[in-house]
Parts: sequence; structure tokens; C-alpha cells
Amino acid sequence: MTMMNKALQGVRALDLTNVLAGPLCAYQLALLGAEVIKIETPDSGDLARQLGNDRVLNARLMGASFLAQNGGKKSVTLNLKNAGGKEILRRLVASADVLVENFRPGVMGRLGLGYEDLRQHNPRLIYCAITGFGQRGPLRDAPAYDQIIQGLSGMMSVTGDAHSAPLRAGYPVADTVSGMVGAFAICAALLRRQRSGEGGFIDVAMLDSALVAMGWVVSNYLIAGTEPQPHGNDNFTAAPSGTFRTGSGPLNIAANKQDQFETLARLIGRPELIADPRFAEREARKLNRAALTAAIEEALAARPAREWEELLTRAGVPAGCVFTVRQVLDSEQIVSREFVQEFDDVPSVERPIRVARAGFKLSDGDPVASMPPPALGAHTDDVLTGLGYTLAQIAELRTMGAI
Repeated sequence: MTMMNKALQGVRALDLTNVLAGPLCAYQLALLGAEVIKIETPDSGDLARQLGNDRVLNARLMGASFLAQNGGKKSVTLNLKNAGGKEILRRLVASADVLVENFRPGVMGRLGLGYEDLRQHNPRLIYCAITGFGQRGPLRDAPAYDQIIQGLSGMMSVTGDAHSAPLRAGYPVADTVSGMVGAFAICAALLRRQRSGEGGFIDVAMLDSALVAMGWVVSNYLIAGTEPQPHGNDNFTAAPSGTFRTGSGPLNIAANKQDQFETLARLIGRPELIADPRFAEREARKLNRAALTAAIEEALAARPAREWEELLTRAGVPAGCVFTVRQVLDSEQIVSREFVQEFDDVPSVERPIRVARAGFKLSDGDPVASMPPPALGAHTDDVLTGLGYTLAQIAELRTMGAI
């Protein structure tokens, strides 16, 4: 495995988040070398510890959903409704660079732990709040889950085709995007702080983030005045561009340019399509998409998808098989990129665990988790000792229910 990148070495981040968007945000920081201390409620911790398709791991509070995005973090249990727990958090904040939370707006403030409270203990603190709808607006207090955001954002309205839309994406895309947006904003705030010396408050809304991810669709309405429609597996910007049936298995083809279309027509043995007035120009092909698709699929029936993929790609026509998750993770491309990281020593887990790393590489070392996902509260004593608490004080805090 390549050398670990430590772009954020020396940065201490407090992760007070649960489930997906917030933990994924903090995971990106950990992959880049930040010290991430995950603050969890005693006894139960992050709800994601109980989520995933392995019931045994869920019962051990090490669910697959938790393991997926908490590598490289330390776990400290704090009761933030307890005076002792609040004081510990304030001490942690004094030593921290970043705090990430995904409670509903106002929750941290009511605990006396909001941004205005905590900045008194550390003016350089970068405080990132990830919520469904942001800190202002008529929906600010409404509960939000990924599917709710997918629906409200218009994402579901353009997913699927005329018969199946509205359709939910096959993974929690709104949560995922907002976590990435949060990590990006934090890195930008850290860079700004180098110049100004000041921290700041970051307000990340899942709804806003989802709309940013839908940039082309949103812009077609804002700029071109076109009401977006569901197009299924067809690329609405070009034709032939979408998913096509072959002799065995589906194949994605993106012949978006004129030369790519002409090359495709020749390779599938249908050169007459090039001069056909229905398909000769880009806009004509879009208007006659159904007829063009039928002609192409008739020709593609002669070979399986894998053969067509190799033939078309070699000729410069973008094409690719439609893989399952298992197939892509086992592919030579992903294996060669060392995208998956394996841990052999995960607490309470009796087998090796593989998790996804970051979606980018860096010349001086790749993002990687420095240690496996932690057991609940595994680092409480060590972190508190580092804050100056004695063993006797830690024992008293535990008796008080603060940790």
C-alpha cells in the first residue's frame, strides 16, 4: 500500500455526528491525517453501530454502516446533558480546530454548546453544522432523512423513466453529497484561517447540497427554461448515449460526439445510419432516439456486452458494461487503484474488514485511515488523560454518568 498522506496532520476535529452525512464528512478528514475524536453517547453510541446487513456486528455495536466511515477515528463517550460531560467537551474544544455536528438547528445551543458558546473557549474553532435544511428558512426545524431530501430536491422526479419516476436513487446520495460538501467547506475554512487567524461557522444543508449535485438539471431550468423530465437510462444531452441491450448483458455507450457516433455505426455494421436524415445530426438523433436505439440494439445482439466494450473502447467510443457492486470491487481497475483498505484487527470483529478509501490520490501519499474503526468509548480514558484529568477524576466522571 502506498504511503499515507498527512495533509491535515496536526488538525484535531471533534465528530459529534451520527449515521451518514456527518460521519462521512469527518472520515474524509481522518483519511487525510487529521486526528478525529468521535464523541458518542454512552451505552449506544452512533446509531450506525446498529445498522448494516450483519446482525452479529449490529449486536456488538460494530455494524457495517458504522465500519464503513469511521476508520482512523478515536471514540470518546460523553453525556452532553451532564455538567461533567459538557465541561469535557469545552476542554476538548479549547484544543480542537474543527467541530462537526448534525443535530437539528438549536439543539447544541439549548445545551449551552452552540457555536457562540464554544467560540468563547476557542475563537479559532471551525464549527460545521450539517442539517437537512440549514440554519434558516421555514423548514429549518423539520426532520430530514436522505429519501426526504431526494424527494424535495427534485432528484426523484428526474430519476427513472416516464413509467417508473419518481424513483429513489439506489444509495443515500443526498447524505453522501452533503458529507463531501462539509469536508470541502472545512478544508476551505482551515485554509482561510491560516491567513486570518479566525475560525467560523459553516452551515451545510442537505437540500442545498443535493441541488448543487444536480447542477446540469437545475441549470437547464434556470437558464434554458426547460422543465427537467425523467429519461431513464438515456443521457438527455446526446444520442446515442445511454444503456443498450446486447447479445448478453446491458452496455452503456456514450457516443456524444459526431465522430464517435460515426465510428459506432461502422463498428456495429450499420454505416447507413450516418447518412440517415433522422440521425445525421446531433439534434436529429435526440429527436429520433427511440428509432436509433432500436437499430443499434438490433446490431448489438450479435455479441455480448464485454466484447462490444473492448471493441468500442479501443476505437475511442466511450462504452462500459453495467457492473454489480461485487463486480466493480473485484475489477482490475479498482484493485490496481488500492481503493479498498483492509483491517485485520477491528475490535469486536472476528474477521478482516474491508472499507472504501477516498476518491482521489495525491503525489505525496494517498488518503488512508491510520487505524481501524473504534469500539464504543475505546479512547475515552486516553483522551481525558491528555486533557489533564486524573484517573480518580475519570472514575468519578464515570460514576456521575458524564462518560
